[in-house]
Amino acid sequence: MTGLEAMIPIISSFVITVIFLPVFINYAHKKNQGQMIREDGPKWHQKKSGTPTMGGLVFNSTIVIVGILISFVMKELTVRVIVLEFILILYGLLGFWDDSIKLWKKQNEGLKAWQKLLGQIIGAVVFMWVYLQEGLPLSLGFFGYELPLGFLYIFFVIFWLVGFSNAVNLTDGIDGLVAGQASIAFGTYAITAYIQNQIDILLFCLTVIGALLGFLVFNHKPAKIFMGDMGSLALGGALAAVSILLHHELSLLFVGIIFVIETASVMLQVASFKLTGKRIFKMSPIHHHFELCGWSEWRIDLTFWTIGLIAGLVFLLTSV
Repeated sequence: MTGLEAMIPIISSFVITVIFLPVFINYAHKKNQGQMIREDGPKWHQKKSGTPTMGGLVFNSTIVIVGILISFVMKELTVRVIVLEFILILYGLLGFWDDSIKLWKKQNEGLKAWQKLLGQIIGAVVFMWVYLQEGLPLSLGFFGYELPLGFLYIFFVIFWLVGFSNAVNLTDGIDGLVAGQASIAFGTYAITAYIQNQIDILLFCLTVIGALLGFLVFNHKPAKIFMGDMGSLALGGALAAVSILLHHELSLLFVGIIFVIETASVMLQVASFKLTGKRIFKMSPIHHHFELCGWSEWRIDLTFWTIGLIAGLVFLLTSV
């Protein structure tokens, strides 16, 4: 694939997202459909109340339409592309359902945890079925080493898709953070796919990057729209699925290091409070801790993006 051909999915998804997001934002304002902000979050976040959410509807739709069309035109519309789009759609629909409940009931709680988990597991099982049909290895790839798992790999895939879907969802707490970090992560895997000559996965990653950059135009501080669970759950599931199809599963611990840190901060906070009655951080996920330490959202974004970029480069230089 030439550099010009690689720009087609990026530019196409970027332009479409930039065109339709303002339309969606205006519609949300007219219908008075805005995000309900957590009362236990940083007090200054309350001014974000009423900001349109569910921006994931726009960039997910763009990724699906552009991704399928370009893959078809370039004769790269494979089963792997379809299953990636399936995960994006299913996890996005779970987020859509969750976001819709919040909007209709004017509250910050949506789907019950078990409902969301069940949907994510079903998606992971379907993904695993396709994976088995493709005859892909039942082992973990990590820095050039192979760890055979046999049938246990099925449970790993379920854990990976569900875990990172929720990890990205937890990270989506300040303007622009997830859109920027996910762009870096998918960019890292785009390079990996190119090196492996997996053009179908490369096209998917490039389409996601273009859509996210288009979304970031409106999602950076001060955000005009939030992606909502529809965006974050879908991105997390798709990112995990890409790492699996590239057979660099555990690399996501590096490529997605920010998502890992954010999730670990929540787990540590809960465990510490239950065991000792004391909190490790001022607030979790950890981006809120830094906010309460006086960091601006832009400083957090730039710092976290830099960490994610360095981690991605380390992976590429040492493993691909």
